Amino acid sequence: MRIVVTGATGLIGRALVSAAQARGDAVVALSRDERRAGEVLGSGVEVHSWPDPTAEPPPESALAGADAVVNLMGEEIAQRWTDEAKQRIRDSRVLGTRSLVQGMHALADGQRPATLVSQSAVGYYGAAGDEQLDEQAPAGSDFLAEIVVAWEREALSASPGSRVVVTRTGVVLASAGGALAKMLPFFRLGLGGPVAGGNQYVPWIHLDDVVGGLLYCVDHGDADGPVNLTAPAPATNAELSRALGRVLHRPAVLPVPAFGVRLLYGEMAEVVTTGQRAIPAQLERLGYQFRYAELESALSDVL
Repeated sequence: MRIVVTGATGLIGRALVSAAQARGDAVVALSRDERRAGEVLGSGVEVHSWPDPTAEPPPESALAGADAVVNLMGEEIAQRWTDEAKQRIRDSRVLGTRSLVQGMHALADGQRPATLVSQSAVGYYGAAGDEQLDEQAPAGSDFLAEIVVAWEREALSASPGSRVVVTRTGVVLASAGGALAKMLPFFRLGLGGPVAGGNQYVPWIHLDDVVGGLLYCVDHGDADGPVNLTAPAPATNAELSRALGRVLHRPAVLPVPAFGVRLLYGEMAEVVTTGQRAIPAQLERLGYQFRYAELESALSDVL
C-alpha cells in the first residue's frame, strides 16, 4: 500500500511512518522542510516539499496513485494562546486540510487516494464533565471545539470521491513528547499530583494504539466519519496521577491548583482543568483490539 503522511516528523507521524514501513507499506511524506524530513525519517521514505500548506495544495506527484492519505499536520496546542498562536493553530488545521483536499480533488478519478484518515481531537466535545461521550455526542462551543468542527468539515469535504475518517485523538502517552513529557519531571521529583481537583477526565491512549487505530482505519472500509482514538477506560486526572506515582515509585499527592495552571498557560489551561470522558465506541464496534486498554500497563510500558 502507498500511504501519504502529513505531519510525518511529529510524535505520532514518526511512529506511524515506522509502523507502516515495518508492515511493507511505501510511505510518502509531505513536509515544509524537505531536507529535515529526510534526515528525521530516513532514506526509505519518499519526501515531497510542501512549503506552505495554508496557501497552496500539495504537489500532484505526491498524491497521485496513493492508496491512502493520513493527515497529521497541526500547530502545537500546548502553548499560551495569544491571538497570533490561536490563528496559527486554526490555520494549520483548517486551511492546511482544505489545501490537502483541494489537491486530492484536482486528481483524476483513477489517481485519487481512496481513503483520507484525518487527525482530529476529543476537543470537539468541549468541557463535558463526567458525561460519557461516544462519536454521536454533540460538539462543544469553546475555542478548541469550534476549531475542531471546522477542521473536520474540511476533511469530510473529500467525500464523495474518497472515504473519510476523522480520528478524534485523546491525550497520547508516549516515552518522548506529548503531555506525559511535561508531567514527568515533577512526578519524578515527587512533586506531582492531581490538577484542579483531579475530577476531570483524561481521555488517554498509548501511542502504539494511536498508530494501530490510524492504520486500522486505513485498512478497514467500514471505518467512516468520526472515530474516537482513546482507550476504552478514560481515567480522571487524580487516577492518572496516582497511577503515574505508582509506576515511578514516587508520591503523587501534591495538588496543583487551577489558578497555577492558568498563570502558566492562560486560556489554554481550560484544556487541562476540564476534560472529556470519551470512549472508542466506533473502534470497538469495528473490532479493533487495544494493545494497552489499562492505564497502569500503558504507563509501565511507556516508562
